[in-house]
Amino acid sequence: MSGQDPPQSPLQRKGSLGRTVRAVAWSLIGLRKGSEYQRDIEKLNPLHIIAVGLFAVFLLVIGLIALVKMVV
Repeated sequence: MSGQDPPQSPLQRKGSLGRTVRAVAWSLIGLRKGSEYQRDIEKLNPLHIIAVGLFAVFLLVIGLIALVKMVV
């Protein structure tokens, strides 16, 4: 054996919430290194990324609505 763990299915991966939030935040602003992207693909759960991404977009929309109401 080579000592490496067998690849996990995407839904069995356990990534930290902080790492998932950081990955989504960097992706939203478009600044992401290719090596970091590859590491996130290997470690993070896709369902967690989707959930955090939807929450981030929700916060963005609420923030824009609040900004427009303050300006008007």
